[in-house]
Formats: sequence, C-alpha cells, structure tokens
Amino acid sequence: MKHLIITALFSLSFLFLSAACDEGKTKNEQGNPLIILPPVETQKPNTTYKPAFEGQTRIAGVKTTTPYEAKVISSELDNPWAVTSLPDGRLAITEKGGTMRIATTEGIVSGKIEGFPEVDDRNQGGLLDVAPAPDFSTSRTLYFTLAERTPQGSLTAVGKGILSNDETTIDNFQIIYRAIPYFDNSMHFGSRIVFDKEGNIFITTGERSSLETRYNAQKLETAHGKVIHITTDGNAVQGNPFINTEGVLPEIYSFGHRNPQGLDIHPVTGELWLSEMGPRGGDELNIIESGKDYGWPTITYGIEYNGNIIGDGITQKEGMEQPIYYWDPVLSPSGMAFYNSTAIPEWENNLFIGGLSSRHIARIVIENNKVVGEERLLADEGERFRDIGAGNDGALYAVTDSGKLYRIAKSN
Repeated sequence: MKHLIITALFSLSFLFLSAACDEGKTKNEQGNPLIILPPVETQKPNTTYKPAFEGQTRIAGVKTTTPYEAKVISSELDNPWAVTSLPDGRLAITEKGGTMRIATTEGIVSGKIEGFPEVDDRNQGGLLDVAPAPDFSTSRTLYFTLAERTPQGSLTAVGKGILSNDETTIDNFQIIYRAIPYFDNSMHFGSRIVFDKEGNIFITTGERSSLETRYNAQKLETAHGKVIHITTDGNAVQGNPFINTEGVLPEIYSFGHRNPQGLDIHPVTGELWLSEMGPRGGDELNIIESGKDYGWPTITYGIEYNGNIIGDGITQKEGMEQPIYYWDPVLSPSGMAFYNSTAIPEWENNLFIGGLSSRHIARIVIENNKVVGEERLLADEGERFRDIGAGNDGALYAVTDSGKLYRIAKSN
C-alpha cells in the first residue's frame, strides 16, 4: 500500500497576512494554531471580474500542523462516485455502473452489491450518491440518487432500497422522486443527497449542461438546477418556500444552480452548504437558504469554455445571492464533507472538498460563515477526487475516479 506521511512544518503562533507574503500565525475559532501563508492559487484567472467582497476568492493559504497520514487502503473500486459512513463505521461506496460496495476502515471491500434499476452511466451519469436512513441500524434502508435513462431521455432520480441481511443485494428498490423534465444527454445531474435533522432529504440537481436547458435553473416549473427538499416518500416538505405557489414545483428549496455535486450540513450551525461547478472559472461555495436564487446563468464569475462571456457578463444582480467563495481557475468541486471530529483539533468544523480537474482535496477554514483559509491536500497524488466523507473514527475517507479509497487520519 502506498503511504503518504505529512508532518507539520512548524508549531508557531502568528499574525494574519496583511498584504505581504510572509508566513503568519493566529488561532481559529476553536483556539487551535492556524498557520497563514500566501494564497494557494497562483495561476492567472480566466476573467478580469472583481470579487464582490474581500476574501471571496484567493484567500490566504493555511498549513496543517498536526502530523497526519494519507493512505490508499484499497484500489479495487470500479469508478466510485460516493463514499459515506454507515452507523457501524463501515463505508458504503457507490459505483457508477450500478453497483455498491461496503468497505471496512482497513480497506477490506465487499463484492459488488446489486439490485438497482438500469442506470445511464454515460459520461457524468450512473449510480451516484448514497445515504443511510436515520434508522438504518434497524431498517437497513439506504437512499440513492441515480441517472435514470428512458426513451424520453434521462434525469436525476431518487430511490430507496433495503440492504439484504447477507449484504449481497439491495431489495425492494423503488424510485421515489424524479427531477423533471427528461432530457436526452448525460451531463450535469448534480446528485448529492443529505438528511436534515427532521429526517427529510435535500437533493441537488444540475441544469443538464445544454444551452437548451441552461435557463431551466431559473425556471420554477422544472427541477433542473435546484436544491430539492422532499420527504422519504418523495413528497414536498411542508414549509418549503413555494409549497403553495401556483405553477411552481413545491419540492424546490433553492434555484439558480449549475451543477452542484457537493452538499453537507454544518455540524454546529446546522446550515446547508453547497459546492457547485462553474464553467471556465467561477466554481462556487454557497450557504443555501430557503427560496433564494443563486444566480446561474444570469450571474457568474466564469466564462464559456470557448472564452465568450455568459449572458450579459455580469457577476452581481439584485435578488441573486453571492457565493461565499469562488475559484478561478476552477477547483472542479465534487463531493464534500465537514470534519466533525476532534481527533485533529485544527480541522474541527473545517470543510473538505474533492477536486476533480484540480486533482487535490481542498481544506476550507471557515469562521463566522466566511472562508479565512485554504489548503491543498494530496496534491502530489495526481488523482481526481470524486467524493470525501467523514468517518465515525475521526478519519476522512476519499474515493477517486481511478478506483482508490483513501483514509486520511492523524498519525499514530
């Protein structure tokens, strides 16, 4: 197995970076040391757009001081898409082709678990996210998102099924929600799923990556480019912002999203955080509020892949939310997780985001809902990090497009 031992550079205390590139020292919200460095991004941005506020992009770099180890514990996975912890500490891992695995924290991986309907696994589709029901320990119920393909086209669907006692199949699988309309391509499904404290479900959907569907992100009669809030039976949650609005899908919670593949709830504040892929530049980190419009494609900090401006080339508009943070060049953010352990104290409540084209894991330090530091982890691995989850053991677990499972934890 491959091991990476990353040790601390210094255990100094310091001042925040002013305008210089000098290393500084301070403490985070929990009183733990925080080494401040120059911003991690040094490449030229794709645009000349200016941030809406100080610290919205290219924040100061930070450096972990606690020695930690990043280890590949398995290379057996087949195009994994999501990794999440089960109540007993093991890991449920989906594979795009339409199977699931269960792995121990030592890297022992089960055979392929089947029982799913046929998925559209072209390009960005497939069997996507997985989340155990709050009562999984007794019900053995798991919830999934997937790209469903039919003669009408494809869409993001939500389903649930029961893990068999011998853990070889998902039994009684049923689709409970479809993010209409169908569209015949294989891109921008979004597709993260998170349970709220009431036991209801948040799901992200993409706007399907076509000029034909792009503006569906702004249209409230479609489920494209949205955060969806439903019950475990697939119905709109009472209290949703548009529950009684005629002509609007009642399951919509927020809108104006491009392709959000990261979603998690802050362990202290309970707020819903989302990461979203922009076009060429303009990847975003947002706090999601009920009924709010997050702007795509009317406002963006990115441009078309061919270099043209998008829409009117504006980054701000009244009634549309600004991202808490954005990246240009892109991070290509996929799955993400808050670190909810004290095993590495300086990581407590930090956000970790898997980077695809950027080929690293971004550690994001947050104070008072502002990003105050960014660190790049595992940047020498050359891997596309598809998802990252917080383990029950104080470790982080990440899966890569090449089929690796990483365990990232404090060194012994």
